[in-house]
Amino acid sequence: MQLEINNVSKSFGKKKVLENLSFEVNSGEIIGLVGENGAGKSSLLHILATISKADSGNIRLGKWAYGKNRKQLRRLVGFVPQDIALWEDMSVEENMLFFEKLSWINRSKVELKQLCEDMELLKWKEPVHTLSGGMKRKLNMAISLIHNPDLLLLDEPTVGIDLRSKKEIAGYLKRTAKVDNKMIMYTSHDMDEIQSICDAVVCIGNDPFYENLLREANMKIISI
Repeated sequence: MQLEINNVSKSFGKKKVLENLSFEVNSGEIIGLVGENGAGKSSLLHILATISKADSGNIRLGKWAYGKNRKQLRRLVGFVPQDIALWEDMSVEENMLFFEKLSWINRSKVELKQLCEDMELLKWKEPVHTLSGGMKRKLNMAISLIHNPDLLLLDEPTVGIDLRSKKEIAGYLKRTAKVDNKMIMYTSHDMDEIQSICDAVVCIGNDPFYENLLREANMKIISI
């Protein structure tokens, strides 16, 4: 499967955050999105998650074009926002079972537990409010994967968490991209993280600072 983004633009009032952005993502690839705050990284993820719409341009995921196939596209996309959205007084198990009921596909309790264990989230019975920030982010990610999406969108998924959780999440993402052939798009301000996880990078906002950093790190840039 392939994600094709062609000449996409987006503005909020007079502020243009995306301008004629074009690139492609293939199955098995992890693509980083970098740029200063307000450059349009989160806006692009919201468009790809069908939460908002581009002002112009064309986007296609597999055989489905954006703009008129919202229901079909949402079956193919998993979105992990920067803000954690969980039921704090429920356990990890109860959260997974709750969100499974809202999913496009049915998953057994065994499958849901294995999904958590795959990303080193082992506290199945504990209430969410007792979990560390890193564990909560893992649970947020596990919920987004219940319906087995082809495209996973991650908005700063490791912000504010400990180094161990960062490394565990990075390891999981690399495995699921290569083994399960997922497309992953990932925003982060941590350039070391981007360099260690991503196959290529989209630099949003034409920022020379980020462009120079990426070139110094010998990162593959697929769009500026």
